[in-house]
Amino acid sequence: MQRPVHLDPRSPFVLDTHELGRRAGSTRTVQRTVAAPADLGTEVIGIPEGTDVELDLRLEAVMEGVLVTGSVRGRAVGECVRCLGEVVEDVDVTLTELYVYPERQAAATEAGDEDEDVRELEGDLIDLETALRDVVVPALPFQPLCRDDCPGLCSECGAPLADDPDHSHETLDPRWSALSGLVSQDDETKES
Repeated sequence: MQRPVHLDPRSPFVLDTHELGRRAGSTRTVQRTVAAPADLGTEVIGIPEGTDVELDLRLEAVMEGVLVTGSVRGRAVGECVRCLGEVVEDVDVTLTELYVYPERQAAATEAGDEDEDVRELEGDLIDLETALRDVVVPALPFQPLCRDDCPGLCSECGAPLADDPDHSHETLDPRWSALSGLVSQDDETKES
């Protein structure tokens, strides 16, 4: 796992746990609204960069480190996979993440219990950005729809079928195209 050399305590995604101390059971709540980081989503839907993301968190000191629990709320904007119209979806997910003390992780590594998915505290600081991505992105719809019964686009001309439910095209089976020539010849002989 690639980690920055030092966390910036001024970052809105970095939380300081110093006042918790290392007494198991001590808690602190954090409520803040932060600007969404870049790429908080998928190719078709995500929380736009710079829009509000509300964090309502509880930090609790435990034996292994600091347990962060709470909710993350925001508004995702994307594109309907059927008609390419705009999709707006409220996101409200639960975050539960354990940040271990560096010496606990070092002891686990020595004992052969290394877990690559474990997040470590850096001094007294926690970086929430990666954990935020890990809970928000999987909660987004894989194939967003503007509405459940979206009919999509016309395969012939690309017109939105929701705007014109009776939209259709006269198409002839190419196997019958020779007969259409006979019909037009027959019409000409009747006229003469």
